[in-house]
Amino acid sequence: MTTGSGVPRRGFLAGASLLGVGALAACTSNADNSGSAAPNNNAQNAANAQPGKNVKVGFAGPQADHGWLNAINLNARNEAKKYSDVNLVITEGSNDAATQASQIDSLINQKVDVLVILPADGKQMTPAGRKAMDAGIPVINLDRIFDSAQSYRTWVGGDNYRMGLNAGNYIAQKLGGKGTVVELAGIDTLELTRQRTQGFDDALANYQGIRKIGRAAAEFNVQTGQARMAELLQAYPQFDALWNHDDDQGIGAMQAIRQAGRSNFLMVGGAGSKTAMDQIKADNTVLKATVLYPPTMAASAIRLARLLGQTKGLGDLAEQEVPASVTLFSAVVTKDNVDKYLPLSFE
Repeated sequence: MTTGSGVPRRGFLAGASLLGVGALAACTSNADNSGSAAPNNNAQNAANAQPGKNVKVGFAGPQADHGWLNAINLNARNEAKKYSDVNLVITEGSNDAATQASQIDSLINQKVDVLVILPADGKQMTPAGRKAMDAGIPVINLDRIFDSAQSYRTWVGGDNYRMGLNAGNYIAQKLGGKGTVVELAGIDTLELTRQRTQGFDDALANYQGIRKIGRAAAEFNVQTGQARMAELLQAYPQFDALWNHDDDQGIGAMQAIRQAGRSNFLMVGGAGSKTAMDQIKADNTVLKATVLYPPTMAASAIRLARLLGQTKGLGDLAEQEVPASVTLFSAVVTKDNVDKYLPLSFE
């Protein structure tokens, strides 16, 4: 589900919540701002909402074998349909680096104007991104980041560290700074998992009365989520809170929790699935919150691809160019604000 290197995630403005999907909508311009200290954003936004130069956007992502990844593809397709000047060419998707590299070669040969790549593996796919850039095709690196900045023009993605940080702070505050917690992580070989765990641990370190007593790594799927959660429940007959990295594997975790008849703790999920948000709204399970990792980043990537193809900038910024990185905010969704975020959820 995301990133692959230590490139800073919070380097764009104050956290890139300013560049959520709503703020990116029709907020770009080619207007000449010479002689002006600041652009007329309303005029720029209106001008750039109009159809412009046709842009052929290539989209290469991994296999949609996970609810979040499927939502990524849907967001890209649906966003492209909003623009008469965008022609989206999307590959079938593969988790094999060699196959995905071949698909990217095909998009390069089709002479796309901009290429959006969510790599199956950021490190392995770095040469493919560089090949496109060397061919004069700007690359928007989505989510899992390439090892080299020479392989992409702009990075768009979520904040894995802050996912863990926000989950940890929410749990600690709900527990009043005292209690025991366990963690159901994702895939330990992925950098994103390390970042989520690090953020969680850093948050808990601020509360002397909180102890993490157990951790297990699942694989972002229902079956493994259920198996690893069952093991945690058996190993720890008593704990006060659970941080689960991923709402898809959380479905399996909830099955294990129900089978064990456990309800004496609170659970926080991750990503923002509709299933999780429905349970949070109903408030009849241990799941009380989820921390967003929005698949709407794919829609934002398509919008940015259109701007790059039309040599435009963001009208809400003083700069004339699309920024080099956009980090989405990891909001904590609870019963109090779930209605606000339900439209962004995914199946």
